[in-house]
Amino acid sequence: MSSRLEAGANGSAFTNGSSAELNDPKYKKYALAVEKCLTTFDNVHEWADFISFLTKLLKTFQAFMQFKEIPRKLLVAKRLSQCLNPALPNGVHQRALDVYSHVLAVIGPDGLRRDLALWSSGLFPFFEYAATSVKPTLLNLYDTHYIPLKQGLRPILKAFILALLPGAEEEAGEFFEKVLSILDKLSRSVSPEFFFQNMWLVLMTTPAARSPAINYLSRRMPQPKSGEDLLARLGGDVGLVVRAFAMALEDEHLLVKRGILDLMNQSVRMDGPVMSHANSEDKAYIMNAAIGVVLRRDVSLNRRVNTWLLGSLDESSEARVAFYKKNSLQLLSSTLKSELDLDVDDAGKTRPYKIFISLLDTWEIGSALTEVFVLDLLNVSGKPDDEVVVAAGTVFERAEPRLLWKKILVSTIAAISAGEVSLQIQNILQLAFVLFKNHDDEAATVHIPLLLTNILLSLVEILRTKPSTSSQPWVLEVLRLLPAMFKITPSTALFEWQRVANELELSPFPPLRAKQIYELSDDLLPIPVPLGDATPLAVTWDSLVRMSMQCVTEASSSKDGQPTLRVLTAVVATMNALLTRLKGRPMTLDWDQESWRSSMLASLSLEPPFELVDELVTLVVSLTTATTLSTPFDLGDRSVRRKIVHAIFRFFDSRYVAYHARATQLFWALHSCSSQHEIEGLVSEFMFRSNPNSVDSGAVEAFGVLWRFSEDIQLPGFQLKVPLLAVLDALRSENPGSRRVGETWMRGSLKSYLRVLDPILYALVSTSITRVPFSVTYQGRSIRGYHYVRPFDQKATHYYLESLLAVVRFGGQGLVRVARGNAFNRTPHPTLYSVAEQANVAHSTSTYLDVVVDLLMWYIQSDASPDLAPSMSATNLSIQSTVLELIQAIVTRGELDNVALETIESALISRLYDAVHTGKLDLQNKLLHVLHSVIFAASSSQTRRAGRSGQAESSTSGHLTASNPLFVQMLIDGLSRPSNRPVLQHWIDFVMMTVAQFPSLAHSVSPLCDCICRQLRVCFSEYDTMVTNKERPQAPLQWNTSDADILLFLNALERLVLLSLSKPEETAPTDDVDKPTAESSTGLLGYVFGGETQTPVGEDTSSTRPTSYKNLQEAVRAVHSLWSILGVAEDLEEPPYRSALASVVVRVRARCMKTLEHLFKVQSSEVLESLIECWLLTTSPQSNFDSKATAIEVIDDLTASAQIVVQMLCSSISSRVLVSTRSRRTTFNPNLSDLEIFTFLEFYFQRLEGPIAVQVWPTFANLSKELLSSQEYKLQMFPLLRCTTAACDKISQTPAFDDRKFRRELQDTSVKLLDNCILIAGRSFDQGHWLRNRTREKDAVSSGRNSPEPSDNERPDEKNAMAASNADLSRTGAGDLIDQINRYLSSTCLPVTKRILVENDKVANVCTNIVYYIISPAMKARSSKTGLPEDTILDLLAELVKIAAASKVWKPIVSDAFGDSRFFNASPAASLKWRPLIKGLIDTDKQSVNDLLAKMAAAPSATIFTSRETEMLLRSLNLRRLSYAVYTGDRNQFLAQLPVIQERLVDILRPGAVAPIVHSEVYLCMRILLCRLSPHNLSSFWPVMLTELLRVFQQVLSSPPADKSDELQLVLSTCKFLDLLLTLQTEEFQVHQWIFITDTVDAVYRADNSAPESLMDLLTDSTSALPDENSSARAIHIHDSAWKDKSMRKPMLLNVRSISSIKDLIPFFSHVSLYAYETTYMGGLVDWDAVEQGLLEDLFDGR
Repeated sequence: MSSRLEAGANGSAFTNGSSAELNDPKYKKYALAVEKCLTTFDNVHEWADFISFLTKLLKTFQAFMQFKEIPRKLLVAKRLSQCLNPALPNGVHQRALDVYSHVLAVIGPDGLRRDLALWSSGLFPFFEYAATSVKPTLLNLYDTHYIPLKQGLRPILKAFILALLPGAEEEAGEFFEKVLSILDKLSRSVSPEFFFQNMWLVLMTTPAARSPAINYLSRRMPQPKSGEDLLARLGGDVGLVVRAFAMALEDEHLLVKRGILDLMNQSVRMDGPVMSHANSEDKAYIMNAAIGVVLRRDVSLNRRVNTWLLGSLDESSEARVAFYKKNSLQLLSSTLKSELDLDVDDAGKTRPYKIFISLLDTWEIGSALTEVFVLDLLNVSGKPDDEVVVAAGTVFERAEPRLLWKKILVSTIAAISAGEVSLQIQNILQLAFVLFKNHDDEAATVHIPLLLTNILLSLVEILRTKPSTSSQPWVLEVLRLLPAMFKITPSTALFEWQRVANELELSPFPPLRAKQIYELSDDLLPIPVPLGDATPLAVTWDSLVRMSMQCVTEASSSKDGQPTLRVLTAVVATMNALLTRLKGRPMTLDWDQESWRSSMLASLSLEPPFELVDELVTLVVSLTTATTLSTPFDLGDRSVRRKIVHAIFRFFDSRYVAYHARATQLFWALHSCSSQHEIEGLVSEFMFRSNPNSVDSGAVEAFGVLWRFSEDIQLPGFQLKVPLLAVLDALRSENPGSRRVGETWMRGSLKSYLRVLDPILYALVSTSITRVPFSVTYQGRSIRGYHYVRPFDQKATHYYLESLLAVVRFGGQGLVRVARGNAFNRTPHPTLYSVAEQANVAHSTSTYLDVVVDLLMWYIQSDASPDLAPSMSATNLSIQSTVLELIQAIVTRGELDNVALETIESALISRLYDAVHTGKLDLQNKLLHVLHSVIFAASSSQTRRAGRSGQAESSTSGHLTASNPLFVQMLIDGLSRPSNRPVLQHWIDFVMMTVAQFPSLAHSVSPLCDCICRQLRVCFSEYDTMVTNKERPQAPLQWNTSDADILLFLNALERLVLLSLSKPEETAPTDDVDKPTAESSTGLLGYVFGGETQTPVGEDTSSTRPTSYKNLQEAVRAVHSLWSILGVAEDLEEPPYRSALASVVVRVRARCMKTLEHLFKVQSSEVLESLIECWLLTTSPQSNFDSKATAIEVIDDLTASAQIVVQMLCSSISSRVLVSTRSRRTTFNPNLSDLEIFTFLEFYFQRLEGPIAVQVWPTFANLSKELLSSQEYKLQMFPLLRCTTAACDKISQTPAFDDRKFRRELQDTSVKLLDNCILIAGRSFDQGHWLRNRTREKDAVSSGRNSPEPSDNERPDEKNAMAASNADLSRTGAGDLIDQINRYLSSTCLPVTKRILVENDKVANVCTNIVYYIISPAMKARSSKTGLPEDTILDLLAELVKIAAASKVWKPIVSDAFGDSRFFNASPAASLKWRPLIKGLIDTDKQSVNDLLAKMAAAPSATIFTSRETEMLLRSLNLRRLSYAVYTGDRNQFLAQLPVIQERLVDILRPGAVAPIVHSEVYLCMRILLCRLSPHNLSSFWPVMLTELLRVFQQVLSSPPADKSDELQLVLSTCKFLDLLLTLQTEEFQVHQWIFITDTVDAVYRADNSAPESLMDLLTDSTSALPDENSSARAIHIHDSAWKDKSMRKPMLLNVRSISSIKDLIPFFSHVSLYAYETTYMGGLVDWDAVEQGLLEDLFDGR
């Protein structure tokens, strides 16, 4: 082929002889005879015709033996290739080979060398399919005519090898030896080095040829003698050899893997010259492929891999291990490590784990690999069920325990000793003890205790030498893993060291023991040996004690000791875990208790975090109560308990809400291990810590927390009696501050009055008091009483009565209710009831109130006896006075006159206002109580006076408080100021007992509602911040608002809103107003379109709505937000929040729901609409809850059934839309439109279950019928359709849908709504004049600014007003609604409708309407440029395609659009929507493909005026339509039509049949066929296509096309077809690609003095010699676009759409061979996405 360049200069690359021969008359006769014979091929129909044709052709050649050239050799080669079709009989093949033999003999070696491409294209592929009888002839032909070419075979060597290798498939085959013989000759002809290079390429590119290639290589591959000799003989390119073996190892066939591994063990040994000369990338490549073989779990393959890694299995174990460590280990470990770092999916991440586990089966490989690689495998993090974590856990099960734990121990101890434990070590320990827990006995009893003790000793040593290390975060992480190690370790392994197999005698000291077991040197385990007892328990406990003391010392001396205290917390928690693990077993702990106790007490003085106090108190209690310690733990004297109690009480502060519950448990645990009154005395001391004469407010608050979180069974009233009495003393103290403290405690911490009553009643019902009845007579009347017969402690009795008086005065009606509702015999105290029964003040049916009253009567009736009167009377008088006050507090009230009440009220309001702003809290409580009494007394007196004087007096009542301008502001400030929060409860009580009770204060309700709503929103923000902060808090959690405050706000808000709703003066105007307002005078236009143009500027028409409804709306919003965010907080799992959630969230959420329930009972519709508003809120990305989900949940809780919800929603819609129902409801939410309610109703239907949807359907159906009954409600048709579709979708899945009558109702409603919406979308209602700009309507009607309802006398003019207004409506907003309808029909409605209508005729009717009213007009109005409709229309069509009953409706539309000449003007992106449509057309109409094929045939023009150019354009469009139809189909879908397609394409390719524009489309069609059909199905195309490719390229060689000519597009299409063939690398094309490119290593390493052989190389030289014009910039662009990334195979000409000169393709011609070789060398996969996108961009112009 080297002479082609000269031939090209003379006019043809495949010339038919010299000039003398061409002018010879005999040669002309010869050529004419050959041409005549060739024309008979068109009449061949049967195999006998083939033989006749070949016989005649051979005789023609034999008749002119004097000529050494073959006329029309291009066409002759094409026909001979077609005659070697595998489908033809053997006789045809034999006759064709006879012709080949004659031709090759005639042309001789020189002619064959010149025309290799012509004659080899048919002979090379044939051998694989040739029959046994034909193969000898073919092999003889190869041997006779090709082998003598010697170096002339170099360009075709790879193809020649591929042609011969099928004969080496079976070693026992008949032609095996003959094929090997020819291959050997071939190797000698071109040099063995070059031969083997091409053999490697065959292994890389042709999977089918690998097995015979391995058969050949196993016999002929050179044996390693010397390194350089072997490399040279193998081709010299080590990378090529390595990649060939690696790709063969990835073959899916087992025999291929086995054979290639045998070859590797023969010539690519780990210590051989190939591996030694390979670079690191190549080594890793082949190693990765080799070790991947073990995943097949095949014994024979694994044995070969092991042989490759170990050198030989026949040598001794020591020799194999030495070979492995020297040559394989480092490469193996580095390869696996690099694979761990790859960013792949979970399956890919587990691959190195599976390989490692498989390699463990061979101990020589697994043991050494474990030492160097196991830590990298175990460096994982995640959840226990992650695939990677599971795989890492399998390593623990399969790896040799001693090696595994040796690496973990050495690496961990080394990291600790260095003062920095990396994240890798932490991940390994986390995996070993937290994520994976199924350790075997050896690990649990031997290795883990050894690791545990050495870690602790290392930590002790590093903290001793470097105390500042205690603040490092890694110390904390390591310590947190120790409790998990305790759980895994058996208790027996902690008490004594377990015996190790094969070890006679081991040291008991952990460091020495580890060195002996793991055979470690001293420098690998730098830990000092401990002294004393060396059992695991002793070492562990001693190390923990020493570490805890070291941490306290470091925390005391450092400026910021909090990090160290956190470490101390972990240490103490570890000690607790150890004691828990060994609970119940005798333990001997030898340690200095005094020093440790002193150190721990010192830590309590450093303001430790609660976690430390928790763990420390737990540890102390465990040690104190433990009965199995050999030396009991001594808690120490009273001072020790005092410090502990003070430390616990510090966390009873209001800032530490999260820790209150646990702190209470710690207190009672400490109380259980102390004497009876010791802790009680310490608490009392704590309460009087600042002043011996008065309680400390903070201490009382802390005691209140303890009291509130204590359980009744713990008898806090008796166990903490002294602190309780101190609180009661404060409650009745003359000191305002003390009294405030006592009252605050009673209100916030009491929990139950019975707890207080029990100890007081137990003291009052004293057995030391003895009395006897007596009677005295005055003027004949007898009075009974009692006498004390002996003295008793009257002062104590009086003290308890004063305390009871304080409780009763405080408790009031609440205490009385509790006392009356609880039976006395249910008291938790075991002896209280029996003592009271003995005193005759209680019996089996007595309640607490009965006992109190009886007891009071007992004291009030008792006096001292005459002989004891001098000593007891005075005190007894005080006792009775107190008793009278108690009775008065229970049953009586007082009154004042109006003047005094007004004066007091004014002063109180002023004083309170001043106290609020100055932060003075002590007097506020008393002031509020007095003010309440004043208001109550004034109201009572006015009521009585009004009753006497009549109604006129009543109308002026309430002037007192209402006239004070500071009253409302005082209340707002008192509720909202943060400094006033400690007395917030008193303010709330005041509001609820005054403003909510007396009508005279109704004007303050609305401002107070707003104030409380703001406070609830502040609470929402606090909890939202807590939920947003996901990190572990470093400081204690703090809230400005407690749960009690929130409950108070909710109570007040509920009362105030209900009050505002009950006031008649705030209700909306009634319908009795006859005079029309200014807003309503505009008639129906103002009525329909709200205040859009009628509302004056700056005026909010929503202000006409009653204030009470605004209050209700704001309240619902605030309560819903709070309820929602608390729901998120309840789901948090972080430990710091758990106790807070238990005490806050549940109660507050319950109260929120109660509030909503109470409001819902009063104003159901308003509450529901407000919740719908909350549902409509847009949830921001930063929000912590979904407002939609929470609103639905609230609605479900408020309503008894879904039917009620739907009924209320339908009512709300009716009140806004239907004229007949507007008068029934005068007030509704102005911020909510009917369309928004429809939206909610649709969502509500979507979440209903089917049976529930059936129940609610009748209610909704009534609304649908009313709206469908009139043409006035067209705007509601679309939302009504959405709701109906959602409901019907649910109903269709229930048994109720089977009922004919019910189904017919559903179908009728759906069809009517569909018809209306279809008409809307088709603009068929009143010529479109009814449509309104939806944007304006949304801003007006939807925003709630509706004009007031016109009066009855205006309603008859509604239709006229509507008609008048419609004339001016803009149609600019119609498109939005129409687009919405179309999108909904395609996405949701049609799939559901198909299921609802059931019958095909009904579905077809709906589809017909859609096509008639929507699709057909849209298709007629489509773009004049692209001929495409809008995307929504295409979506509709795509949905119609899925409906079988609608096929007759949509097929004409799609077919017409597909036949439009503008169809391919669309962009590639827009064309994606057409793909399912065209595919559906082809699938449903089998004749459509035949129609396309028929249009491709050349037909006479319909008119005489049609030019040839127009005709060619039409044929090219028809061919492109066929191409796109095939493109849309599935793989191998068009196999049945393939013969006809081939026939049409062959007709087009006939010389001179068509213009280049049609010819170009053939190659585009072939590219699509390559991607849509299996390669073997296209084998019959190759003779024709190869001939055409050769013809086109030889035409370019002989006469390059002119710039900007039509032939350039044909050349580009041909190059793109070749480019795709080289990208796909199909096995069928492998044997032909040498014709076009250099497919051997000559593409990279061109031989010296070699001439271009392949067509691309010839074209490079030819086009480069052409005159240079301005095409370099474009050429460079083409080159750069193709050469960027070779990891994925993609076409070089992917982004090239056109060229203006043949020189634009020079980069392609010059680089395609190298690019194909490089992509093959890289082993990249085909980038199918790029290929598909390139085809799509070539199909659609995008103009």
